Order: sequence, then C-alpha cells, then structure tokens
Amino acid sequence: MARTETLTRGTAAERLLRNARYEVLPTKTIEEKVLAAVPKDVALTVTASPAKGIEQTVDLAERFAGHGYRVVPHLSARLIRDGAHLADLVARCTAAGITAVFVPAGDADPPAGEYDAALPALAELSRMGSPFSTVGITGYPESHPSIDDDVTVQAMWDKRSHATEIVSNLCFDPSAIAGWVKRVRRRGVTLPIQVGIAGPVEATKLLSMATKVGVGESTRFLTKHAGWFARLANPGYTPERLLNRLAKEVGDPEWGLAGLHVFTFNQVAETEAWRRRLLGEG
Repeated sequence: MARTETLTRGTAAERLLRNARYEVLPTKTIEEKVLAAVPKDVALTVTASPAKGIEQTVDLAERFAGHGYRVVPHLSARLIRDGAHLADLVARCTAAGITAVFVPAGDADPPAGEYDAALPALAELSRMGSPFSTVGITGYPESHPSIDDDVTVQAMWDKRSHATEIVSNLCFDPSAIAGWVKRVRRRGVTLPIQVGIAGPVEATKLLSMATKVGVGESTRFLTKHAGWFARLANPGYTPERLLNRLAKEVGDPEWGLAGLHVFTFNQVAETEAWRRRLLGEG
C-alpha cells in the first residue's frame, strides 16, 4: 500500500478525522481486534442485524464500555419486540455507562415486534425521559434501496425532535454527500451530521465479511450494495480523497459536520493505521 499523505493541521479534513468513530460488526474476533488496535479515545459503534440479533449488539457494547471505550450500540427498531424489550435494552446500556445510541429502522423483515420503523422507537425513548444524551438517526445521501426519497426526507424531519445527530449512510461520492448536506440544511434540519465513509477496506475482505453476516443477511447485503464492491475495487477511490473533497465543499462550521462514521467492516487495525498516517502519527 502506498504511503498516505498527511493532512494539514487545522484544516476541516483533519478536524473531521480526529472526530472519527469506527463502526464494527459483532463477530467472535472483533473484541480482540479492537483491543489490539484501537485507542480508547476512538468511539465505537456496534451494528445490529437480523442474523445475529440485537442481544449480541448490546452484549458487545457492554464489554467495550467495560474496557473504557465510548460506545454507540445500534438499537435497530425492527429488532425490538415491544416497549418492555426496549426498556430492558435501555437499562442494560445505561447500567454499563453507555450514553449514546444510534436508532435506525433496521432490515428485519418482518419486524420482530411492534416497531416497523425508527420513529416509534425514538418516540418511546422520549417517553422514557430521553435516557441517552446522544441519539443518532439515519440520513441517506443517495437513494435508499427500498424507500422512496421523499419518504426518507419526511422521516428525517419527523424524527429530528427525538434525536441529537444524523449519521449518514455509506456513500462514495463526495459531491453527493455535499449536495445532501446542503439540502438537509435548506430544509431547516440543524442536527450535527456524522458523515459515513468507508475506511481503507479491501474488496476481497469486504466480500468475506459479508458472508460472515449470515446466509440470508448476506444475500440482502449483496443485493442492496452490489455497487460497493465495484467502487471499493476502483483504484480511483480512496477515503482520504473523499475526505479532502468533502471538507473543501462543506467543511466550514456553518454546515455542521461533527465527524466521521467510518465503516470498517471489522478491518480495524488497517483503519486505525490509515487514520494515524493521515494525522502524521503513524
């Protein structure tokens, strides 16, 4: 791998990278990999999937919190059975010192219970007294594979009063991300945005990780995100190039970009080495 250029100190790109957090999948080996490679000042988010269930997500989040990480579990609404189940998950998280969650709708089809979208779960959290200081909702710089654009736009508006930040879905096009950020702001949504980008992921390893998610789940993954593999394999894509272009277009504080949500696909050692090289710390 060619050596990555460092970022200029004080730039928007450097600020975003210093405020990066890593998304990981709850596999058997990820805890050991994180402890070996990721410093405690880097926050972690833990995904939830129908194949593995939300309990594994919270189990891993509790362990990461016990190791001293700031951790953000995904409380996917369609994996939560009912209000009692949600209350139990909240109690476990708060007992572990977890203060932030991300609440997407999730991919479970059919839903595990009464929540068929993120908004009802978010509203229930508000009725519980807003037990988390940080609550993330999903944003879509590109079209969602199964939801119309006007629906995602309305959903973000409806959810804003229950949330404190937006986490954008994975996108490889800095122009698409920048245009989406500007549209969000024009609509009057002022929540801080965590920008979702892929780290320095090898396409072959990404394919391997997709198969580990589960047979049915990996089929949905590949169907929805077939274009990811082509774009990751394209030598024209590098995360630092996307980061620099994005920072140039919407890096000024007025656009409210809070940091990066880095999709590591569990390649945490490679991702952290890349981040450190960019920051001139490698």
